Amino acid sequence: MALNSAAEVDRATLCRLGACGRWLDGLGRGAPRELSGVSGEALAEARARLQRFEELAEREELRARDAGASIITRLDPGYPAALLELPQPPPVLYCRGRLPPGVGIAVVGSRLADTYGLETARMFARYLADRGVVVVSGLARGVDSAAHRGALEAEGGRTVAVLGCGIDVEYPRGSARLARRIAAAGAVVTEFPIGIRPHKFNFPMRNRIIAALGAGTMVVRATSRSGSLITARLALELGRDVYALPGNIFDPRSIGPNTLIRDGALPVQHPREMIESLPSRLRAGLEPHEPAPTSEPGTPAEHLEDVYRRLSRGETRTAESLAAETGKPVAAVLAALTELELGGWATRYPGPSFCRRG
Repeated sequence: MALNSAAEVDRATLCRLGACGRWLDGLGRGAPRELSGVSGEALAEARARLQRFEELAEREELRARDAGASIITRLDPGYPAALLELPQPPPVLYCRGRLPPGVGIAVVGSRLADTYGLETARMFARYLADRGVVVVSGLARGVDSAAHRGALEAEGGRTVAVLGCGIDVEYPRGSARLARRIAAAGAVVTEFPIGIRPHKFNFPMRNRIIAALGAGTMVVRATSRSGSLITARLALELGRDVYALPGNIFDPRSIGPNTLIRDGALPVQHPREMIESLPSRLRAGLEPHEPAPTSEPGTPAEHLEDVYRRLSRGETRTAESLAAETGKPVAAVLAALTELELGGWATRYPGPSFCRRG
């Protein structure tokens, strides 16, 4: 814990040191052979922290506790075994909530996804969570947040959010409420020490944890330079399946998943295909439960039907466009849309605009 909190030592070096206890031996001597490539300055800084390791570790524990989190090290029984498959497993995890056991699938994608991408991420995540899968993502805006929310909609749904910053840092801004809900149903985790801001170079490190915690990774929407493609590549390097949602060839956000499909990723049109592709030993470990019949809304009231049947999944409509089609006043259409939203038949998006709930 003392070593992991050293901001002066880069993350890759910290992970290498955390995996090799021999650097602790013989202070003042050179690095063990396993640590060739670790700079002498980094090794000296790490060894210097040994002089204050109890004080530094205790301080970090107290700061984590103040943030409502616990600390799990590689030596603890609660450390996820899947992370040990990484070439550089994080030596320390900060965790709010409890890492749920079971089979995980990562659902990732663009922060600027369209309505179709957001609805698909939410629907797929809800279906997976309903069948006992732990949905893993990164709490970013867009697809990640939609996946977490979809998992939370499932009865007993479990989800894990992996951060690219300290556990005490609210990122993205406005995500605190969702993070609390995730921690109550699963866990929010990070390898970064208390107070670390979300620097852009943190996220590729974060993505390897997402890839490792999932038995497979699904990319919903991604541009050609999206971090989601890094997660997919890391999943492939770990021998995991990669799934991709086929998209419009003219939409830049579809370039990522379409390219993955071209290169051998599994195209998915229904979440059951992802479960069916899992090895039998993993499918056997799932504890599926179908949602209760009352969890799905029935038929909208008759006075809402005219507006409802003009809504479709994955494509938003405004009250103004629906008023033009139905001949109803905009205020009446907006009232109907609000009723449909409250009844669980429609989803509201910024604008405001609405689509039929999947």
